[in-house]
Amino acid sequence: MSANINIYNEPCETAMAKMQDNQFDLAIVDPPYFSDVGKKIFPGNAISTTGIKRHRFESKFWKVPDRKYFDELIRVSKNQIIWGCNYYANYIPHVGRIIWDKKNDHSTFSKCEIASKSINIGVDLFRYTWNGMIQEDMKNKEKRIHPTQKPVALYKWLLQNYAKKGDKILDTHFGSGSIGLACWDLGFDLEAYEIDENYFNDAIKRFNNHKKQLKLEFA
Repeated sequence: MSANINIYNEPCETAMAKMQDNQFDLAIVDPPYFSDVGKKIFPGNAISTTGIKRHRFESKFWKVPDRKYFDELIRVSKNQIIWGCNYYANYIPHVGRIIWDKKNDHSTFSKCEIASKSINIGVDLFRYTWNGMIQEDMKNKEKRIHPTQKPVALYKWLLQNYAKKGDKILDTHFGSGSIGLACWDLGFDLEAYEIDENYFNDAIKRFNNHKKQLKLEFA
């Protein structure tokens, strides 16, 4: 199933300022929600509960968005799914929620993550193990290249439950690129932005490797 995937290494705020109202059917975004600009960042303890030293990522562009970002996001997209909504309660009008249960009860990381959704007012639940080296699908284990990386399976679940065929998807913080792999596999057009050049390059490499692997599997 083919998809049109366009990924840009530029600030999403600059790009959104040029977009038309309701240009996208659905925005699925995961903006930074802890401040660590110019530092080595990792949203958890440096040492795991099993004594393993965790890799710490570094970014010069780690910026927590302000109200203007959310106003623009809502302007350019018909519906939105916004991760970290509990940090942005004053900026997001949505009542609906999505809870991702990471099934990591004994981890020093957050046990769940919360997203707001404009699609409806219900609370939906997705369960998927994501705890350091331990992942739900160990046979297809995903290499961690970003501090807030989310599994491809999560984005596939979001697209299958909240998007419809032909929808145009927007991601303002591409990060590890998991949403790109999900959109490619399911045939959704995606426009995405990542300001950090290192994350951008790593995500592009991951995306291209994924496409090559699929070609080999279906050859």
